[in-house]
Amino acid sequence: MTTSPDRETTLSLTDAGDACRRVIDEVERAVVGKRQALELVLSAVVAGGHVLLEDFPGLGKTLAARSFARALGLDFQRAQFTPDLLPADLTGSYVYDQSRREFTFRAGPLFAGFLLADEINRTPPKTQAALLEAMQEHQVTVEGRTHPLPRPFHVMATANPVETEGTYPLPEAQLDRFLLRLRFGYPDEADEWEILSRRIARRTDDIETAQVLDAETLMAVQRAAEDVFVHPAVGRYAVAVTAATRSDAAASVGASPRGSLALLTCGRARALIEGRDFVTPDDIKALAPAALAHRVTIRPELWLSGVSGEQVVRAAVDSVPVPTEYLPDAG
Repeated sequence: MTTSPDRETTLSLTDAGDACRRVIDEVERAVVGKRQALELVLSAVVAGGHVLLEDFPGLGKTLAARSFARALGLDFQRAQFTPDLLPADLTGSYVYDQSRREFTFRAGPLFAGFLLADEINRTPPKTQAALLEAMQEHQVTVEGRTHPLPRPFHVMATANPVETEGTYPLPEAQLDRFLLRLRFGYPDEADEWEILSRRIARRTDDIETAQVLDAETLMAVQRAAEDVFVHPAVGRYAVAVTAATRSDAAASVGASPRGSLALLTCGRARALIEGRDFVTPDDIKALAPAALAHRVTIRPELWLSGVSGEQVVRAAVDSVPVPTEYLPDAG
């Protein structure tokens, strides 16, 4: 690790990859048996984006968010999204300070390094839009005044895919703002017993996660990911997979170019986590469902037939020829 004259921390690809794996190892102490999913979450963070966890209750979504925030050394805030939540409850508002005889800004939970937006589909669209502005612009606007958010700033949102009563599903345009959407899924029996046995050994429900990085080091990791090599053949492969979702007969709307960009940036991050300085076609394949499925809209007449965005994406991956050139010395 080095520091330039302007105090910007820099990391080599090797050091950045080591740091990522130490973060995963630490988070895995709390979230058992989900290393592949945890690597996807960290890939999105290293790529500078946000994650939507759409899964059943009790599968470790909140625990994962809190553990990542602690391991990454970021200030953690949790916002429980409810039907009566207002935009000002997230962004903050101006309150009158009698001692100063003026209005001062009181920041809301958005002003954190890592925000857990719990059950995002339970709050009205106006409040969802306030969060989406912060995610995209890294700032909030309150009463005509703009307030920049801290950097780094990352959102992990959760949604329950089963309960639909009293919910406000995110429109496709807002889903597109999430770099990845993924699920943890139920653990197998061995992992579930491991969860129980660790609880017995701890003698408490609380799980302590150690800090591995800090905000400045995380940003150095994010900068290092920009040095991961992407062969033009792999870049065109990502574009072809994304474009294939648009020509699928089951899709009324395919993934936008933002999907290709998600494959590129998260592919670099995944390569870094796995200790490589180049992106492979396997990175694109592994990321495609999480990066593209939520950007695909299925034709209404097929909703009852069980066709999903994931199926469209997997069909696209299967239909596109895999490039054989991807090493740096082959470019």
